[in-house]
Amino acid sequence: MKQIKLGKSNLNVSQIALGCMGLGGSWDASIPITKEDEIKGLKAIEAALEEGINFFDHADIYKRGKAETVFSKIWETNLVKRESIYLQSKCGIRLSNDLREGSAPHYDFSYEYIIQSVDGILKRLNVDYLDSLLLHRPDALVEPEEVARAFSELQQQGKVRHFGVSNHNASQIDFLQSYLDQPLITNQMELSLVHANLIDEGMNVNSLMNSIDHRSHGTLEYCRRHEITLQAWSPLVGGALTKEDVLPEYKEMAKLISLYANEYGVSQEAIIVAWLLRHPAKIQPIVGTTTPSRLHAACEANQVKLTREQW
Repeated sequence: MKQIKLGKSNLNVSQIALGCMGLGGSWDASIPITKEDEIKGLKAIEAALEEGINFFDHADIYKRGKAETVFSKIWETNLVKRESIYLQSKCGIRLSNDLREGSAPHYDFSYEYIIQSVDGILKRLNVDYLDSLLLHRPDALVEPEEVARAFSELQQQGKVRHFGVSNHNASQIDFLQSYLDQPLITNQMELSLVHANLIDEGMNVNSLMNSIDHRSHGTLEYCRRHEITLQAWSPLVGGALTKEDVLPEYKEMAKLISLYANEYGVSQEAIIVAWLLRHPAKIQPIVGTTTPSRLHAACEANQVKLTREQW
């Protein structure tokens, strides 16, 4: 597995990461974790380790905390030691019924919630520190001074080594960074062959053709300039490009994927991921499958470098 340096940090991480949202069973908080959920989670983690993946992405809301709890079961095995892998989690989204029965979902970057969330994450993962903490989605009511205070406290206490954001555009990152003592090292965005607006907007400058949404405001270029690693969530589009009954709007793309997979002797998943790896921004795909065979297939992307024409 190829490795990249994560932003301006000293972390050398696998270029492909395992996204852990699928661990933990049901999203229903009232349904407890089963032994089957634990076994399924451990098999996914083991498959990732076999591929040389050393970076695991979480969020406090994934399966309402159960994903992190299932992941913590690896410490009871001989699969890996804490110091040999990198753990990332996210906070800032409060789901329905989080505050009380009937409370509405919302975003929360308050000092109190960031501190509370990290303590919960560490307890569920059964670890002393996170390698990276991301703010999950932009909070319109953010008070950056509170974020700065929380980040400094967490770093001073040794609970979080590095910080980043998720689903933020260039202006939002620039604004937040101006208040922080720590560099933001990552920005996790939805990015794939199907959801490619970060790239498309740079190819359609001053064009009336293929009109697209420009809300990312040069985020890709901003991240490259400031050494902020772009992490791509949902890189495999939930299997939308590889299933038999592919949607009509994806059929031509699926034909090319199949053609290149045959040419390179790899899986179709590998070609989809290789499209991201080919970009010079050194994008880190966060592959979220819990099926070992599909994860192995995606990791074949390391064997492929698409030509400019193919890309």
